[in-house]
Amino acid sequence: MTLHTPLGVQAPSQPRSLSETGIAPVMMHNILLKTMFRMNLDLVSDLARAIALPVNLTQELIDAARGQRLIEAKGTLNASATTVEMGYQLTEAGKDRALDALAQSEYYGALPVPLAAYAAQMQRQSVRDIKLTRAQLLQSMGHLILPPDLIANLGPAVTSGRSVLMYGPPGNGKSSISNGIRAALGDKIYIPRALDYAGQVITVYDPIVHSRAETSVDDPNALRRSGNRYDNRYVLCDRPSVITGGELTLDMLDLKYNPIARTYQAPLQLKASGGIFIVDDLGRQAEPPQKLINRWIVPLEESRDILALQSGEKFTVPFDTLVIFSTNYHPNEIFDGAALRRIFFKIKIDGPNQEMFLKIFAMVAKKKGMALDEAALLHLLKNKYPTIQNTFANYQPTFLIDQMIAVCDFEGLPYHMSPELIDRAWNNLFVKQEHIAK
Repeated sequence: MTLHTPLGVQAPSQPRSLSETGIAPVMMHNILLKTMFRMNLDLVSDLARAIALPVNLTQELIDAARGQRLIEAKGTLNASATTVEMGYQLTEAGKDRALDALAQSEYYGALPVPLAAYAAQMQRQSVRDIKLTRAQLLQSMGHLILPPDLIANLGPAVTSGRSVLMYGPPGNGKSSISNGIRAALGDKIYIPRALDYAGQVITVYDPIVHSRAETSVDDPNALRRSGNRYDNRYVLCDRPSVITGGELTLDMLDLKYNPIARTYQAPLQLKASGGIFIVDDLGRQAEPPQKLINRWIVPLEESRDILALQSGEKFTVPFDTLVIFSTNYHPNEIFDGAALRRIFFKIKIDGPNQEMFLKIFAMVAKKKGMALDEAALLHLLKNKYPTIQNTFANYQPTFLIDQMIAVCDFEGLPYHMSPELIDRAWNNLFVKQEHIAK
C-alpha cells in the first residue's frame, strides 16, 4: 500500500521482513541485545517501539536470539489493560554479547536506515518538488511590509529549490524573509532517526532541528500488525530548517565522530535535507565567505554531498536542500565570479522608502499599544532622518518605539510618543563618532 502525508509526500513503507530492513543481521541482533541491556526492556511491544520495528519482526529477532541462547523467556506473563505478553531477559551469554557489542559501538535503540533507502526516500520528498504560489508566500510573510516586486523575485527562487543569495544593508528583514520562506513550505517529510553506511551508524534526527509531527505506533493487537503505518525508523516532521550565523565553521559541515560512543552525528546540511539551510550574516564567520562557498560547490551543482569517515573513506549522501545565504555585503566584495555563478538567484533587499517606513512604524506602534503622534512623526522625518540622508531601515521603527516604551516605563508615564522622546530614542539608535582617550 502506498502511504502519503496529507499534502502528498509518499511515506516509507514498513518492512515486511527482516531482510527488507536492509540491515545486516549481526547489526540487528546486536542492537536488540544492547537495547535490552541499556533500557532494561523485557516486553516485545516495548522493544518494538525502541528499535522501531513492527512487533512481528521484533518477535522474529527475539526468537532467533533465543535459539542462540542469548535471550530466555522469564516464564511469567505480563498483563496490561489491552494485552498479555511473555517477558524476556538476557542470559549471561546475552549480557556478554551485549557488552561486547557496546564496546564496539554504544548505539542502541532504533535500527538505522540504509543509505540507499534514505536516498530513495529523499527523492520522494524532494524540496525541489514544492510548488509555492504567490498566495502561499504572501500568507507566510503577511507580518512583513515588503517592496511590491520582492515576492515576484522570491517566488521562483523558492520554487526552484536552488540556492539564493539575499544581500543589502543591515536591518532590512533578510532574516525575517528567510524565516518566512521556511514557514511557507508548510508540508511534512520523513526524517530517519539514524543512517547505516558500511556498518557505521550516523544519527540524523535531532529534536533541536526537527519538529516532530506525529508518531507511528504499531499495535500488537492489530490483525495486520504492519497495518498502514509507515516505517518507524523515520520520524514525520515539518520540513526542517537550520539557521546558522557568524558561528558557522567549515568543520560544522563534516561528520562528527564521538570517540566514546563510536558513532557519528550528521552535519548540519544533512539534518536540513528536504528543507532549508540558512546561512545568516555571511561575511562574519571565521572563514572567509569565498572559502565557505567553495565547500558548497559540489552540493549546489550536483545535488550530492561528500562526507568522510574517521578512516578517511569518503561516500556521497543526497543534498536536497534550499540554501539561503544572507549578507550585508555587496556580493562582488566577498565572492569571485566563479562563486557567484554557483548561486542561482541573487536578490537585493533594500531599505524601505518613506511611505513604507511610515507603514511599518504605524504597524509596530499599534502592536505595542502606542498611539501615533503627528508632531513626533514630523520631528522624526523633518529633523532626524535628514541627518542620515533619509536612510530608512526596517528595524528602526521597532527600535525607536521600544526605546520610547522603556522611557515611559521608567518614568511611570502612559505609553506615548513626543518630539522629546523621539530625541532620546534617536540618541540610542546611532553612536556619535568621537575619539575616546585611553
